[in-house]
Amino acid sequence: MINLGGLSPAGSFVNEYLVDGLFLVVGKLFVNALKMMVVPLVLFSLICGVCGIGDIRLLGRIGTKAFVLYIFTTAIAIATGILLAAGLGIGEGMNAVTETVFTGKDSPPLSEVLINIVPSNPVSAMATGEMLAIIFFAILCGVGMLMVGKKAQPVVEFVELLNEVMMKMVTIIMALAPYAVFCLLAKAIGSLGLDLLVKLMGYVAVLISVLLFHLFVTLQVILKIFSGLSSMTFLKKMRNVQVFAFSTSSSNATIPVTLRTVTERLGVKNSVASFTVPFGATINMDGTAIMQGVATVFIANVYGVDLGFGGYLTVILMSVLASIGTAGVPGVGLIMLSMVFAQVGLPIEGIGLILGVDRLLDMIRTAVNVSGDAVVSVIVAKSEGQLDLDIYNDPDAGAFDTDDVHLDEEVEREMAQMVRNTHDHK
Repeated sequence: MINLGGLSPAGSFVNEYLVDGLFLVVGKLFVNALKMMVVPLVLFSLICGVCGIGDIRLLGRIGTKAFVLYIFTTAIAIATGILLAAGLGIGEGMNAVTETVFTGKDSPPLSEVLINIVPSNPVSAMATGEMLAIIFFAILCGVGMLMVGKKAQPVVEFVELLNEVMMKMVTIIMALAPYAVFCLLAKAIGSLGLDLLVKLMGYVAVLISVLLFHLFVTLQVILKIFSGLSSMTFLKKMRNVQVFAFSTSSSNATIPVTLRTVTERLGVKNSVASFTVPFGATINMDGTAIMQGVATVFIANVYGVDLGFGGYLTVILMSVLASIGTAGVPGVGLIMLSMVFAQVGLPIEGIGLILGVDRLLDMIRTAVNVSGDAVVSVIVAKSEGQLDLDIYNDPDAGAFDTDDVHLDEEVEREMAQMVRNTHDHK
């Protein structure tokens, strides 16, 4: 604990007017803004995400296989992150405290967790921030709109408009993020000391390790088991896509490169790839799920909270369900993380401890996400007889450099329409 109050009048001024004054106020305002966005963002983006899938009856085998695989890989991703982070005990020993009285929740029994997913009163669930119940209600609303069909189109368009408004609000809030991050970190270091920086390096190392493990081990094992294809060939052909995704930190911007690589380099027929790639950009968030799992363990340990099995199970369920409609603008992953924190009883201000290192990690997460999209596309195409094995096994087939990717206005419009059609809310 750093206390400058007894050192000098200047030190007292720093403590009173900066650390416990300006930094505290700015940090709290940012945290409150994140909390403010959680419920409306989750509700509208999830409804749009489900509606963007289209007519459920037309999805058929390809849609079902892709959906199951995307959800399966997301669940494995976050479980891996939680297991490794909990096993290594990152963040332990800090014993941080918050401004409010805070105690960890007792882990509810599994039966209670499952029962509470279905809200008896959705309005009450929104008012109290019961996120699992809100997620279930939003998904059910989206499915209902799909089943009603054209009659529900005005309602769908209205929800889409509200969702766009939420996206703009998130953009406004995230414009203040650099200043809020500085204030939150300065306040935290003033309270916890420089040991926090060492703990943060542990968090970064663990998160990067889990991301790379998921990319080079988990996804490749899944590819081998379900398709029998060479993982080395896949990784070599995906290199340019991963570099492009890393440099842009945007799955949306990478869709044209991913689509071209999946069809021309990996041999997936366009009839499959044109669905699985945008669909994956809608619901596949392996990298973000890993971040949520590792960050939850880290912040729980920093604040000395034992989440228990029930708490970690809740984190997994929320991340998997939220992956259907997580929005595609910078900073939304942090809002989803605040949603997870609120659900399991962790202080939202803990997000400020990891914001400063999130930019680099976001670049790696995006590379993992697009790789997952390509893996599922290949597996589904192989199972449907829609994969050209000659192209897949030819190391030079469709070779191109990311520098050669130039989208003219027509292609940009097509990609934008594709994203809108699937409501790419990642």
